[in-house]
Amino acid sequence: MKLIDFFVIAIRALSANKLRSSLTMLGIIIGVGAVITLMSVGRGAEASVTSTFEQMGTNVLNVVPRSPEVEGFAGLSPRFAAPTLTLDDAEALGHIRSAAAVLPVNENFVQVTADGESKTAMIHGSTPEYLEVYNHSLALGQFIVDRDVASRDRVAVLGSEVAEDLFGFDNPIEQRVKMKGQRFTVIGVLEPKGGAMMGVSLDNIVVTPITTFQTRLFPQRTASGEDAVASISIKVASADAIDGVTEDAEAILKKRHRIADDEKNDFAIVSQEQVLGFVTQVTGVFTIFLGAIASISLLVASIGIMNIMLVSVTERTREIGVRKAVGAKRRDILLQFLLEAAMLSFVGGGIGVTGGWVLSRLISRVDVGGMTIHAVVSPDIVILAISVSVFIGLASGIYPAMRAARLNPIDALHYG
Repeated sequence: MKLIDFFVIAIRALSANKLRSSLTMLGIIIGVGAVITLMSVGRGAEASVTSTFEQMGTNVLNVVPRSPEVEGFAGLSPRFAAPTLTLDDAEALGHIRSAAAVLPVNENFVQVTADGESKTAMIHGSTPEYLEVYNHSLALGQFIVDRDVASRDRVAVLGSEVAEDLFGFDNPIEQRVKMKGQRFTVIGVLEPKGGAMMGVSLDNIVVTPITTFQTRLFPQRTASGEDAVASISIKVASADAIDGVTEDAEAILKKRHRIADDEKNDFAIVSQEQVLGFVTQVTGVFTIFLGAIASISLLVASIGIMNIMLVSVTERTREIGVRKAVGAKRRDILLQFLLEAAMLSFVGGGIGVTGGWVLSRLISRVDVGGMTIHAVVSPDIVILAISVSVFIGLASGIYPAMRAARLNPIDALHYG
């Protein structure tokens, strides 16, 4: 028989039981759709993180406290690392020749209210170098200046999202916002930046002088009793100077913190590329994990295909006997049933891909807490999902097909 004949027979057999075939494909449709959707969300999260780091620039070093007793990135967690950095450390690092700008930063979440409106935002205590290091720009008003830092002024610069949610289309400059029971004067609004960092929109922020943050909002001290700084960002003049600046910064901080050469540092200097590599690795594992969860439904679908194909073999035993009696060989029967199983999984996979793509587009339009999840449906995900679905169809159809091929034609003719 020609291959086209096998296709015609398979289509007729599946069309004869439309409802059963549709229900069998439903498992594949759900499984493939789930794989496409969840892996697309994971890829979207990875792309969002990468885009955010690219916006911030790769020639930035971050100095953060670390626990000498804990190895790896876990030692950087606030759970283990006590605050060790100060504004004086930041000032000392500012003397490094190839450091274009040095930015001390404190951060926390805060409830911001104005005229009856309320919003939870990320607040940054910082200095005038904030715009240069983080590649932000002003849309309205002015930014924090050295005088604000020195005087611990209660002034605030709002991210575009915070300004819009609290004031709508009104001009927020010189308006008052309330944070932790204290009133702050709005002096500026940042241009929309887009993107998110660790699930927090880069436009859902409020910036205040770091000294105001330390004394009026979230006071925290080092072991020596000085006001603590959560991190210090160093913008390097050029990518070629990163290694040199790292060495200089380490030497300065070791001297200031009185750390001997044979002792472990109570701080860590991490480049943006290192952080990006770590976060990309985490999001990659997250994507694979989501795909593995979705694949469970494909396993269930394979069992359904095998079950239906076994039922089909039983129902068509007489037909198999007739075909063998007129000259059909074992491989013909085997190919026929394998082709039916593959068609079920291929058509179901195709519908699942379409459904997964549509669902991914819908998810990309959903705003979750001011942040949009951009699901990315890449060709490799589609090819993987289709390939897996066809493989599952063939694997699930092997046993029923072999069982049909082994039937004795005489016994098959007398069946039923």
